[in-house]
Amino acid sequence: MTRSLQFRLSAWLSMLIVAFATIGGAIAFKVAFHEANELQDGQLLQVSALVTPGTLDVMEREALANVAGADHESRLVIQTIDEPKPLSVPAALPDGLQSAIVGGVSWRFFVKTLPNGTRVVIGQQTVGRDEIARNSALATVMPFGALAIVLIAALHLILQHMFRPLSAMSVDLDTRPEHDLSPLSSATLPSEIVPFVVAINRLLARVETSFALQRRFVADAAHELRSPLTALSLQVERLNECELSDGARERLDAVRRGLARSRSLLTQLLTFARLQNHVSAQSLNLRVQEVFRNILEDLMPLAEAKAIDIGVSSVQEAYVDAPQADLTIMIKNLVDNAIRYTPHGGRVDLSTGTTEGRPWIRIEDTGPGIAPEERTRVFDPFYRVLGSEVDGSGLGLSIVGTIAQRIGAHVTLGGAVSCGLVVVVTL
Repeated sequence: MTRSLQFRLSAWLSMLIVAFATIGGAIAFKVAFHEANELQDGQLLQVSALVTPGTLDVMEREALANVAGADHESRLVIQTIDEPKPLSVPAALPDGLQSAIVGGVSWRFFVKTLPNGTRVVIGQQTVGRDEIARNSALATVMPFGALAIVLIAALHLILQHMFRPLSAMSVDLDTRPEHDLSPLSSATLPSEIVPFVVAINRLLARVETSFALQRRFVADAAHELRSPLTALSLQVERLNECELSDGARERLDAVRRGLARSRSLLTQLLTFARLQNHVSAQSLNLRVQEVFRNILEDLMPLAEAKAIDIGVSSVQEAYVDAPQADLTIMIKNLVDNAIRYTPHGGRVDLSTGTTEGRPWIRIEDTGPGIAPEERTRVFDPFYRVLGSEVDGSGLGLSIVGTIAQRIGAHVTLGGAVSCGLVVVVTL
């Protein structure tokens, strides 16, 4: 949190608001307290103006009366200065407003000499005066505290709203597919952030160019190698027609298998490079059973060579909205892998269906399966499970994973270890 720009802005501005509110409140409290005391001094002066030789006795007597609801500490005392009760006021007090301590209690007095020479004192305890002044000052300061709380809350909401475009941009970047290097939009961002976004877009453009060059190199290299490999395959086939010794024919068969593996690798490299270009294709409403039929027609010779029982085990039809080429390549790679890894005389089942409105495709085999800790790594390019003696390039499941991301499918690997593999594609 201490490294958060939003948090630091909020903290510093909140501290400034609290500081200004405290200073303003202290000044307002002091001014209001002083004004309240001056107001009470003015009241003493007004009461003293009412004291005359004719009203002195009445006012002195009534001032001693208990008034219901009145604060005892804030009541006024009116008496002549030479009387000992209720206050023993020093006779030497001069006329005018003054403060004094009588009997250990602080008082505020106004001393007045009447026309007949009688000296009168009008007094009030300082405790009651200060309480009234303090309450008045606090009533003046309370809006400052409430305003500070409202400003801090409003500041937090404003900063949260201002930083929301940055949060939205981070979420957009975090949820993007790994191949999406399109530029970020700066339409809703503050002008101070726009240069940073422009720099990121330039970096994404350079990364996209670099990836494009790499993909082009892989595709061009694979394409250029197809011609010499095709020529070599033709030469090997012509050589196979010649009379050869058993040792030479054995070596020739090894060359033919190596060329077949190389051609398969080049085909998968070209497919992988084309998929990484993420050129969007038109989605069609495809019948999965028909896609199964086309794939089995192509891969049946490979299954028959290993005496594998392969077929479609479901009768339910499922319809998928996806590019036909992408769906065909994905399922074909899964079925091809199942055939390659299933031992002689094994079984491969294809099935499809719909669950809760979502179509799924399942390919099951009786091969060695994949350990749970390996099921994430097998989607990496050129990664192969250790100990496998099956010829392959490690690109089949990478192609499947790339297509799944493009068409919004989810691929899960299951099945018990050493008892076959179950691949489920949910669209």
